[in-house]
Amino acid sequence: MLRFLAIRHLAVIDHLEVEFVPGLTVLTGETGAGKSMLVEAIDLLVGGRASADLVRTGEETATIQAIFEREDGREVIVRREISSQGRSRAFIDDALATSAALRQLGGSLVDLHGQHEHQTLLNPQEHAGLVDAYAGHDAMVADVARLFAEWRGVAGALERTRLSEREKAARIDTVTFHLVELDRAAPTAGEDDRLAADRLVLANVDRLERLSTEAYAALYDKEGSALESLTLVWKRVADLAEIDPRFAPYVEHRDEVKARLEELAFMLRSYSGDLDASPERLQLTEDRLAAIDRLKKKYGPTLEDVIASRQAFHDELASLEANDARAAVLEHETAAAADRFRHQALELSASRKAAGKRLSAALEAALGQLAMPRARVEVRVSSSPDQPDSWTALGVDAVEFFLSPNPGEDLRPLARIASGGELSRIMLALKTLATPDKAGRTLIFDEVDAGIGGAAADAVGARLQQLGARFQVLCITHLPQIASRGVSHLHIAKQVKLGRTISAVSRLDGADRELEIARMIAGRDVSGPILATARDMLAARRVTEDKTKGESESGSAAKAKGKRRGA
Repeated sequence: MLRFLAIRHLAVIDHLEVEFVPGLTVLTGETGAGKSMLVEAIDLLVGGRASADLVRTGEETATIQAIFEREDGREVIVRREISSQGRSRAFIDDALATSAALRQLGGSLVDLHGQHEHQTLLNPQEHAGLVDAYAGHDAMVADVARLFAEWRGVAGALERTRLSEREKAARIDTVTFHLVELDRAAPTAGEDDRLAADRLVLANVDRLERLSTEAYAALYDKEGSALESLTLVWKRVADLAEIDPRFAPYVEHRDEVKARLEELAFMLRSYSGDLDASPERLQLTEDRLAAIDRLKKKYGPTLEDVIASRQAFHDELASLEANDARAAVLEHETAAAADRFRHQALELSASRKAAGKRLSAALEAALGQLAMPRARVEVRVSSSPDQPDSWTALGVDAVEFFLSPNPGEDLRPLARIASGGELSRIMLALKTLATPDKAGRTLIFDEVDAGIGGAAADAVGARLQQLGARFQVLCITHLPQIASRGVSHLHIAKQVKLGRTISAVSRLDGADRELEIARMIAGRDVSGPILATARDMLAARRVTEDKTKGESESGSAAKAKGKRRGA
């Protein structure tokens, strides 16, 4: 759910901050006032394409930032910056993010419907998901996806055993060559770090010997050494402790300190004798490091990658050298996995075809109330159970929506013929019929009222209000029938300050909202009766809300009563 949006230097918007609430929010204003720029800003935050043209004239950077609330209540902050040279940077919770990451996050938070690049209806590959959501196919889809993964796994293993003899021999030679090199070196985990530490010691033997000898002498061996001097120190501290008890803890730790210093002295004495000053050992270490570096450049970049590559080559060689019995086993497993997948996919396909017919009829009825009374819809499901090359994790079906918006026109693919307004209304109908989205998601509708009015506009408003009970809905509209349905009303207006055009947003309530609805009805000349009509429209919206709330509470009470009786 979108909680807060801040925009700076984006087209006609100089600086704008808006807080959003749950339910249906309507955005109104004159054409060109900047309403669509709010939608454009949200589109950029969910991975839309950035352009230097979006940066306000005379500014270096445009910035859009939003706070979204996830379903679990956690907030996520998303920011997008666009430079006047067209470069773009994105941040998720102040960490740099790619456009792909924005799209992935945005896909879980926001649906944009209107003239935007990533409309679900424009991609036929998404149509199966819409039918499955309508039919409640979650469990069946999950089973098909699992069986598809199992089939692909054994089929891939079988393909590797079916290489031609020449290809197999050539691959065995290549793998063997790499294994000879890796097995001869036989690197172990962490060996490069250990060798680097050894090399540092071996390259500094003389200095280490001198330092350890000097330290031993100063600590223990020479006259007036540190340990010898400490004897007098401890005696004086003991005398002090007899007078002032604050020195007593130091006396208590005297033996511990002395023991640690003596331990250090003995290590220093033996250290120099243990040092290997032979140039041969240093050379062997250098040679081994050089060999490991060559392997890392070839199979790395890390030693862990080299070790993993060695194991992968061993596994591949074992697979390539598998006998005919192994191939026969894999062939049987592949056929069995394909049968299991095909059986489950055909069950899903049959259910999809039945659901497609029901969804077609339901969509036609819904579109009849949304200013498309003569539209015909057909959900076509074509199956390829005997063509494994066309199988996917979604099954054996290709699903696509076909539309004839007007009488006498042939049914054609929806993505090719529907206008932006038609797409928005079709998606609006789909969203109220069934949706895979979780409650709290943000749905944005632009141009949903294109080419409609009267009763159709009221029907569109009612459906948006219905959606607002489950989702956060933002709708740009020019129709009072829709604007009066919102629980929140934002008005976007253009102003000229210091010779520059800017857009400003204000939240309308009370008399201001009544006046805006009246202007949407009659234009500039608002009479008393028109203002009364606007007031009545807003009152009707509140009555509908109260009725919906009452029905919801009654339904909840009935369910609770039923549970008590069952108990």
